[in-house]
Amino acid sequence: MFKLKRFLRNYKKELILGPFFKLLEAIFELIVPVVMAKIIDNGITAGDKEYIIKMIGLIILLGVCGLGFALTCQYFAAKCAYGFGTDLRNALYSHINKFSHGEIDKFGTSSLITRINNDTMLAQNGVNMFIRLAVRAPFLIVGATIISMMIDFKLSLILLAAAVLITIVIAWVKKKTLPMYNKIQRGLDKISLLTRENLDGVRVIRAFSKQDTETKELEKESEQLSDACIRAGRVSAILNPLTFALMNLGIVAIMWFGGIRVNNGFLTQGEITAFVNYMTQILLVLIVLANLIVIFSKASSSAARINEIFDTVPTINDRDNSEFDFSSAAVSFENVSFSYPGSSENSLEGISFTLNKGEILGIIGGTGSGKSTLANLIPRFYDITSGKINIFGNDIKDYSCEKLRKIMGIIPQKAVLFSGTIAENMRWAKENATEEEIVSALKTAQAWEFVSALPEKSTPIFLRGEKIFREVSVRGLP
Repeated sequence: MFKLKRFLRNYKKELILGPFFKLLEAIFELIVPVVMAKIIDNGITAGDKEYIIKMIGLIILLGVCGLGFALTCQYFAAKCAYGFGTDLRNALYSHINKFSHGEIDKFGTSSLITRINNDTMLAQNGVNMFIRLAVRAPFLIVGATIISMMIDFKLSLILLAAAVLITIVIAWVKKKTLPMYNKIQRGLDKISLLTRENLDGVRVIRAFSKQDTETKELEKESEQLSDACIRAGRVSAILNPLTFALMNLGIVAIMWFGGIRVNNGFLTQGEITAFVNYMTQILLVLIVLANLIVIFSKASSSAARINEIFDTVPTINDRDNSEFDFSSAAVSFENVSFSYPGSSENSLEGISFTLNKGEILGIIGGTGSGKSTLANLIPRFYDITSGKINIFGNDIKDYSCEKLRKIMGIIPQKAVLFSGTIAENMRWAKENATEEEIVSALKTAQAWEFVSALPEKSTPIFLRGEKIFREVSVRGLP
């Protein structure tokens, strides 16, 4: 998480004010047991009703002020955490968009989606809980311990012993669960991958009647993820019963030995009540701290996965040192070889050819022979292993990717429609394309007959004969 602190630089005010108001709430919370002790010793024992009412009013005032401070802290925590999450998500998405196909293949689309959505959310929750509880919890523990020692040092040793035991339990749970949460995140990646593959390839799966096979594979991965979550849950479930048991045993010990000290005149009844309250405060805070550590463990695991993305340097360096020389050959391969990342063999080897303006080159070969691989090298989706590719007189690496791809028309093997309208999809290549240009392109692609038959919608963009045709959404289209 520490490596992600740069995304908090715009929220310094919230990082300071949030814990400050939580600290004020904790101070008021520590005062309440002292007031309770005074009510018992000075009010109830003496039968002073006026004093009791006055102290009860003070407790109500402390509670109202504490609530106000807590709400203020929550406001700053939410503003900081959700702002952090937004900035982190945007930066992560921007960084991923700089990856070549090689880096995307390395992580996998499903894993990248999980890291942008799920891991970012867990890191965001970690920041939120850090602001809300990271200052309050230690302060309450230290403050209650100091006040307890001031009341009776010997009795406070029971409190310290219980606190140490609970801390040991928390440390053990953290050690056990952190690797489990890493495994759970990897399981989510696998589920996302299978879901995406099955939805994208639903027609192929049905064509080969593989629905049962794919369903069983998804069920298997889901069961493994469920088992991992259950194992982590079982270990985490130990926290509350064990810590509550230790807390109650500590309270019993305080009541037992405290009663003896009251009989001997070393303590008052009010001080015993305050002691029990501080004991309860400390141990409840430790329980909250235990749950907080679980949240931080998840956030830490997710932050490591996010940092893995940021630490991956794109292999394609985008520079713009040359201009197109349209008098030169359009495309020239000079002894080009290429192997996919992690592969020990070349997919292409010793490819050389020159393609001038106006010429057409057809590449023929069997499945897996490298036709698509060769085509992907021209727009620089992958960088070649050796050799040289020239586009209009200059090395392909001397152009920016945006500049290079603007002069190319690319038809992927699989058609993709993005959410939005047909017009918005058509304007990906040219944002200011006119209606006539869009219709002309659709007719060239032999898609106009299909598009023109779609129902009329809201905004005019298409022409059908002399009539204005209206915007059509592609959501839900095959």
